[in-house]
Amino acid sequence: MPFARDLAAHGDRVALHTPSGTVTYRALAERVAATAERLGPVRRLVLVAGANRADALVTYLAALSAGHPVLLVPGDSDEAIASLTAAYTPDVVARTGTDGTWTLDEHHPGTAHTLHPDLALLLSTSGSTGSPKLVRLSHDNLRANAESIATYLGITDTDRAATTLPMHYCYGLSVIHSHLSRGAGLLLTERSVTDEAFWAEFRAAGATSLAGVPYTFDLLDRIGFDRMELPRLRRITQAGGRLAPERVARYAELGRRRGWDLFVMYGQTEATARMAYLPPHLAASRPEAVGIPIPGGSFHLRPLDDHEHEHALAPGHGLTAGHELAPGHGLAPGRASDHGPACGEGDRPPLVGELVYSGPNVMLGYAESPADLSLGRTVVELRTGDLARQAPDGLYEIVGRRSRFAKILGLRIDPQRVEAALERHGVRAYCAGDGDELAIAAAGTTADEPRLRRLAAAACGLPPRAVRLRALPEADLPRLPTGKPDYTAVRHLTRPAAPPSAAARSTHTPTDGHTADAGTTPAHEHTPAPGSVTAAQRATPADRGATAEPPSDDRPPVHDRPSTDDRHPTDRLRALYAEILDRTDVTDDSTFVGLGGDSLCYVEMSLRLEQALGALPPDWHTRALRDLATAAAPPAASARAGTGPARPGLRRTLETGIALRAVGIVLIVGSHIHLFSVQGAAHILIGVAGHNFARFHLTDAEHRTRIRHLWRSIARIALPSMAWITAAVLATGLYDPANALLLNSLVDQGPERHEWHYWFIEALLYFLVALALLLALPLVDRLERRHTFGLPLALLAVGLLGRYDIAGLAPARFHLGPTVVFWLFALGWAAARATTARRRLLLTAVLVLATPGLFQPDQQLRTVVVIAGLTLLIWVPTLPSLAPLNRLAGLLAGSSLYIYLTHFQVYPHLQDDFPVLALLASLAVGIAYAAVTTRVTRAVRRP
Repeated sequence: MPFARDLAAHGDRVALHTPSGTVTYRALAERVAATAERLGPVRRLVLVAGANRADALVTYLAALSAGHPVLLVPGDSDEAIASLTAAYTPDVVARTGTDGTWTLDEHHPGTAHTLHPDLALLLSTSGSTGSPKLVRLSHDNLRANAESIATYLGITDTDRAATTLPMHYCYGLSVIHSHLSRGAGLLLTERSVTDEAFWAEFRAAGATSLAGVPYTFDLLDRIGFDRMELPRLRRITQAGGRLAPERVARYAELGRRRGWDLFVMYGQTEATARMAYLPPHLAASRPEAVGIPIPGGSFHLRPLDDHEHEHALAPGHGLTAGHELAPGHGLAPGRASDHGPACGEGDRPPLVGELVYSGPNVMLGYAESPADLSLGRTVVELRTGDLARQAPDGLYEIVGRRSRFAKILGLRIDPQRVEAALERHGVRAYCAGDGDELAIAAAGTTADEPRLRRLAAAACGLPPRAVRLRALPEADLPRLPTGKPDYTAVRHLTRPAAPPSAAARSTHTPTDGHTADAGTTPAHEHTPAPGSVTAAQRATPADRGATAEPPSDDRPPVHDRPSTDDRHPTDRLRALYAEILDRTDVTDDSTFVGLGGDSLCYVEMSLRLEQALGALPPDWHTRALRDLATAAAPPAASARAGTGPARPGLRRTLETGIALRAVGIVLIVGSHIHLFSVQGAAHILIGVAGHNFARFHLTDAEHRTRIRHLWRSIARIALPSMAWITAAVLATGLYDPANALLLNSLVDQGPERHEWHYWFIEALLYFLVALALLLALPLVDRLERRHTFGLPLALLAVGLLGRYDIAGLAPARFHLGPTVVFWLFALGWAAARATTARRRLLLTAVLVLATPGLFQPDQQLRTVVVIAGLTLLIWVPTLPSLAPLNRLAGLLAGSSLYIYLTHFQVYPHLQDDFPVLALLASLAVGIAYAAVTTRVTRAVRRP
C-alpha cells in the first residue's frame, strides 16, 4: 500500500497536526515501522478502534503496510467493538484503554484465520453498531480509490485536510488515504465544526480542505460560515447523503466568491468510497446531478423489469415534471429549461435504469463470518440499487432507489430489519422508505398505532415523527397478486390525505440522491436536521429525550379566594399546617421544617401563607407558627375594624425556586414536544433541588429526626416514580427493568434516549440516599451544623472532579450522569448557605467557569440558560409577581415531579398534529397524578 508503505519518501514535510504538536512524515514512518514490528511477520486480523488521533492512525497504517487485514470499527462504541470482536475473533485488538492510553491486545499468538492474500480492510456496510455484515476491500481497492480521488480533487503536497469525519467512516477514511498518497498534511481533530477551537486549529494548521456530510452544512449555516475569513481554504467536499440542489448552488456560488471549489460526490462503502463527482464548475448550474464517474471508473444503466419500471415512474415516485420524488427517496428538480431538453428524440425521457458501477475500487465482496475472510473476489461490478438516468449533457442523475435501503435524516435504514423487529413483538408489518420518513403498514388497530410507531422508531434509531404508520387488519395489509408485499401501496396508504404545502415539501428533501453513500452519517456529526429532532445531538445530546427533570411537589395549591375566616391568625395557621402537612400535632411553636415539611410541599405552603400573611420573610420555613401569626395579626385586626383590606391586592412575591420549577417544567415538556427548544432547565433544577435540600432537610432538628424526615422524602419521590415507570415498562416495551428500579444510570445500558428519560429522578435519589447515609454518621452531622457553608463547598469541590470526569465514571450520555451533575446540586446547597456577597460571588464564579463544556459545543444557549437560572437562584431570593401568576406557578411547581414523570407517555400521542394540546395534556396528566399520589400518601399514613 504506497500511501502506508512509502511515508518516509516525503521526508520532513508535516504529515500530522495534532493537539500535542506536529509529526513529520519521517517521524510518522518510524512510528508506523515500530508498530508494524510489534504486530509481527505473520498476517493477522487486526481490529482497530478508529479515532481521529495519532495512535489509531499509526496502528492502522502499520497494519496496512505490513499486510495485516484491518477490521476498522467505531472507536467510540464499546458495543460495536464487543460485537465485532465476538463475531470475528480478531488476532489483535487495538483501542484506547480505560486509562486513556492506546493499547495493542493480542488475542492469539499467531492467527486464528485463513486470510485471503488480497484482503486489506473490512468496513461496516452501513455504519451500524456491530452488524456482522462487512465490506471486504483489497489493497488495490484502497490504492486505486485514493489515487483517483487525489487526481480529480487536485490534491498536492501543499494541502492540509481537517479530519471532520470519523476514521471508521468510509468518507472520512478516504480523506486520510487521498492526502497521504500525495504527501499532504492532515489536521487530526475530533472537534465539531461548531466548536470555535476547531477553527482556531484549522487556521493555525493552514488547512486547505474541509469535508462534510449534509448535516455538517446545517452546522456551517448555523455558525455563519459564509462570514468566515479562511484565506487558505481551497476546496470543500460533500458526500454522505443528498444535499438539496439549492444548497449545492448556494455553496458553489459562495466558493466562487471566496476562491474555493465545491466538490459534490457520490459513493458507497462497497466502492471503497467514491464512484462519481460533480466538477466544481458545474455545481452552480447542475446541482441536482451526481456528475461523472471518477477516473478509472465507469457507469452503465441496467434495464428495469416491467414492475420496477412502473414503480420508478409511478406518480410521486418517478420522473415527473418539476420537483420529482423518487420511490422512498426522491428526485432532483427538473432542469430541462436551463440545460436543453431533458428528453431524447421527441418527448421520450432518458432511459431510467439501475446504476451499475465498474472500476478497480469495487469491493471483493461481503463478509458475514470469519470463514468469508478466506474468499477472493466474488463481485466484479457494483449494482448500487439507485435508479438513475444520464442527461443529454452526459451527467448522471439519481432518480430513485431499487433496493429497499432508505437514507432518512442521514441514517441508512434497512426497512427489512424494522419489519423483523416488529415481528419479534408479534406484529406483521411492511416498511418502506418515503423521502425523509419511514412508511409502515402494520397489523393492528388504530389504538395500537402510537405504540407501534414508537417500537419502530426505537428499532431503527429514528425519531417517532419520522415514522408514518397505519394499522390495518392483517388480511388487509397491501400485497401484490403474487402475495408479496406491495411497498408502493404502503407509501401511498400512509401518506396524509391532503397534499403537503410547498413549504412542507421543501423540508422533505430526498436522502438518496446524488450524494448518497452507503455508510450512514457519522455518529459524531449526525443529529436530526432542524425541524425534526435536536441532539442529541443529537446530540446531540444535546438531549431532548433525556433532559427531563425537576424536583417535585405533592399537589396543586388551593386557589386564592377572599377570606371569610374570622378565626385568630394562629388558629388559621395551625389548620393550614395540619391540612398541608397532614399532621395532627401542630402547636404554636411548630415550624414548617420541624413538622417534616420539605421541597415536596413547600410550594403550596408558601403560596397559601403569602395569601394569608402577605409578603413572607425569607426564613419563614424555620420560624415558629406563633411568630408568623403575630406578623399576620395587625392586617387581620385592621380588616375586622374596617380600616384595611381583608386580603392583599393582586401584587405578590414569588420565591425564585418556585418560579424556576414552574418555568422549568414547561420548558422541559415544550422542548421535548418541539414546540420550542430552550434546553437547560433540567440542570437548573438540579441546583434548585440542592437549594431545597439545605433549606428543608438540614434543619435544627435533632439528628434522628432529620434523618427520618430525609428518608420519608426519599420514599415520597421513589415510590410514585417506580410505580409509574413500572407501568410504562409493561405498557410500552420501551424501557428496561433497570428503569423501573431507577438503576439505569448505574448500569449505563447505552445512549438510547428513552433509556435515559428518567435520569433526573435517578440522580436526585442517588444524591439524597448518599447524603442520608453520610449524614447518619454523627461526625458528619456535627460538621454540617458547625460548617454550614464549608461542608457544601467541600462537596462542590468533589463534585467538580466528577464534572470533569477525573475518575472516568461518566456514562455514554455524559451530561446526564449523576457524577457529572452532582456539582450543581452541591452548588445549590451552598447557595442556600451563602449569607454574604463574597460567598455568592465565589459560587457565581464557579458556575460561570464550570458550566461551559458541560454540553455539546453547539449548545451554547443551553449553557447560558443554566448560568442565568442558577445565578438568579444565588442572588435573588424572590421575584415580583401577581396573584394569578402565583396560582399558576404553584400549580406547575407543585406538580413538577409528576408532570416530568408522566409526560413521556402523554405527548407522543399528540405532538405531531397538536403540539400545543400535547403540552397542555402533559401538564394536566401530571397534575392529576400529583393529586392522586397525595391522596394515596395520606391514606397510607393514616391509621
